[in-house]
Amino acid sequence: MRTVASQVFVLQVAVVVLLVVAAVVALLLQSRSDAEAAARDRSLAVAETFAQSPGTRQALKSPDPTELLQPRAEAVRKATGVDFVVVTNTDAIRYTHPLPDRIGNRFVGNIQPALDGAVVVEWITGTIGPLVQAIVPVVDTDGTVIGTVTSGVTVENVSGTANQQLPVVLGAAGSALILATGGTALISRRLRRQTHGLGPTELSRMYDHHDAVLHAVREGVIVVDGNRRLVLANDEARRLLGLPPDAEGRPVSALGITLSMDELLESGRTATDEVHLAGDRMLAVNQRSTSRNGWTLGSVATLRDTTELQELSGRVDVAHSRLRLLYDAGLKIGSTLDVVQTAEELTDFAVPQFADFATVDLLDQVLRGEDPVRAGADGYPMRRIAVSGVRSNPPIYPLDSLIYFVPATPQATGFRSGRAILEADMTTFAGWQEQDPARARKMVHYGLHSMISVPLQARGEVLGVVTFWRSGKPKPFDDGDVSLAEELVARAALAIDNARRYTREHTMAVTLQRSLLPSVLPGPSAVEVAHRYLPAHAGMGGVGGDWFDVIQLSGARVAMIVGDVVGHGLHAAATMGRLRTAVHNFATLDLSPDELLWHLDELVTRIDHEESGSSGRPAITGATCLYMIYDPISRGCVMARAGHLEPALVHPDGSIEFPELPAAPPLGLGGLPFETAERLLPEGSRLVLFTDGLIENRERDIDEGLRMLRDALAAAPPTPEGTCGAVLDALLPDRPSDDIALLVARTRVLDRERVADWDVPGDPSAVSAMREAVTEKLGAWGLDDLVFTTELILSELITNAIRYTTGPIRLRLVRDRTLICEVADSSSTAPHLRHAATMDEGGRGLFLVAQFAARWGTRYTTEGKVIWAEQPLLGEA
Repeated sequence: MRTVASQVFVLQVAVVVLLVVAAVVALLLQSRSDAEAAARDRSLAVAETFAQSPGTRQALKSPDPTELLQPRAEAVRKATGVDFVVVTNTDAIRYTHPLPDRIGNRFVGNIQPALDGAVVVEWITGTIGPLVQAIVPVVDTDGTVIGTVTSGVTVENVSGTANQQLPVVLGAAGSALILATGGTALISRRLRRQTHGLGPTELSRMYDHHDAVLHAVREGVIVVDGNRRLVLANDEARRLLGLPPDAEGRPVSALGITLSMDELLESGRTATDEVHLAGDRMLAVNQRSTSRNGWTLGSVATLRDTTELQELSGRVDVAHSRLRLLYDAGLKIGSTLDVVQTAEELTDFAVPQFADFATVDLLDQVLRGEDPVRAGADGYPMRRIAVSGVRSNPPIYPLDSLIYFVPATPQATGFRSGRAILEADMTTFAGWQEQDPARARKMVHYGLHSMISVPLQARGEVLGVVTFWRSGKPKPFDDGDVSLAEELVARAALAIDNARRYTREHTMAVTLQRSLLPSVLPGPSAVEVAHRYLPAHAGMGGVGGDWFDVIQLSGARVAMIVGDVVGHGLHAAATMGRLRTAVHNFATLDLSPDELLWHLDELVTRIDHEESGSSGRPAITGATCLYMIYDPISRGCVMARAGHLEPALVHPDGSIEFPELPAAPPLGLGGLPFETAERLLPEGSRLVLFTDGLIENRERDIDEGLRMLRDALAAAPPTPEGTCGAVLDALLPDRPSDDIALLVARTRVLDRERVADWDVPGDPSAVSAMREAVTEKLGAWGLDDLVFTTELILSELITNAIRYTTGPIRLRLVRDRTLICEVADSSSTAPHLRHAATMDEGGRGLFLVAQFAARWGTRYTTEGKVIWAEQPLLGEA
């Protein structure tokens, strides 16, 4: 293997072996192709023949198709050599199969095209290996498909040609290899004589020298002999020095090169990176002498064009700086989902790195989150939303201007065509000044001399235009700057379009959220309330599922609720609406806070199960809720929570505490009961209910937020409105990342003079005495006009209590904004309103109560129940 002849011998043998391998591979591929075609034809022929054979249709209609079809299918399978023949009905249930235990199961595959009347041939990989199966419909006499026949055969069952032809091919290949070896040996002997026994190393060195001088190097090479004549010059040297075609053999001094170059080449001295002028080129020259056995035979000089290298280096620097600019733009533009802020990030980034001034003009529809609509004949109205510049007060349209670009302007042209427009020299007034001639003269006088207008387009829609300007001494924009501007704007356009789409969704979510939250809270006499709701910033997540509510309950009591559904967007807002509605419904039942949260937890669990199981939508577990009931007569406040933060309690003396409530998991997790806590509140106490968005964000944790809330409440005015304002001023971040719901209620106490109660004896004769006492109290309150209806209501309620209970009975009248009549007993059985029949002696009392009372109902207590009825007071708000 050390000689060229040996290497040629090995090469030729390798070529023969490769040809033999190629022939074998071609044979195998052809055999596989033939096998695949044969498998397809066989499976299709068997399926069609079986489907159209006499008796198949009748068998499919028979009571037991399997009994008739299975023997025939197995006979056909064995006779034709296919692997299976499967007959199914239109529901894909097998009637036949080589494995009897699979009869009656569903067919594994898509038979729908066959049921539509088509013949399907497909490649699949089954349990028996790669196979071809044909699915053919069985058509009834009226043209309807009543079943399918599927026939399949594996490829290896129809192959075999390659096994027969392979020995012949291998024998021919061996013969060819023997002949090639003998021929190669003869050629190698002749080649050794022609190369004079040179080995591959010497031949390779000679070839490498020749190729390096003439072709390989990208530098000019000049070889000069001892007589200072030019022996060799490669193509690059001819180009750099402008040598004539017949330069070889001529003296160096006669070549017409510059004086300094002539002197260097004639001297033959050593030179390293000497710079010489050759025409308009600066050449770096290196020269070394060639010598053998101490005799100088000449010199070799290499030439390198430093002019082109410098220009190329400059281009690389420019390209690198532009790539760096685009990379930085990707990091700094589009950091939020806010349209205006994204546009400002674009202009702030472009100035002064790319332009002296930059503006962004968007269609008004884009700012509202709507799809852009092309303008009519009156121009292209756009709103200027971002301006940046190296100097102040440029004579361009100011921020927030509504601009109607006329068709001749670069902005309108680019908006129309979707391409960037370059105005390299604005001083020529080539049409851009038609927008505003007077302003155009001011702009040129100001120093603006070059402009690029790039349409902001994303996903096939043009949203607006971005204009870059240069002024003063910077060179004008060129075509390279246009490409860079397009890349820069394209990155920003996608971010602005994403922000636009998010703005639309955010607007929809806010609208839904506002419609689901209470627009006006009731004004109960029990508390004075104020509230705030602030959705998260559009670029930080948007509207979420926080909510609050105040519900008027029976007995002058009031319920206050605040809750939070984890997540943001339409789904969270809709879920909040469902939970708020459920709380209202449960509150009408006068449930205690722990019972209400238990029912709400069951509801959330059921909703989660339905949504995650059927529609695949995300579950809403993670909702939290705080529910409390305040009674202005007893001053008692009963509270319970489900994974929510405790409220803040501000006492009349200004002291602040966070009442400890029994902990419970969020709604939807289930498994643990809810517990209540009860407090007596002095009159004028402030209850502050809030969601975690108020005290916790990315900059502070819950402990820090609670400390800031305590400080804000300590300095807040005593009114609920003043408290809301002070708390938000102290804790509201510039860009909230979560919803904030805040509810402040200042407690009131109902004057004891407005409440009257009596113990009722369990004797029916006590009813008249109670009527007299109630009449006297109503007269004292100045409510003589309600005496008749009140006596009627109380007579019915007291009579029922005496008749159906055995324990103590208590009557209470409350003069609030309505007149409240309450009868408490020890029974837990509530009466039901019904229509009495003609012959019934009773059953009409509650019907009369419902007719005379504005509202009535039942609430349960630990001692029994309370039946109450309310009547409106004339002149009361």
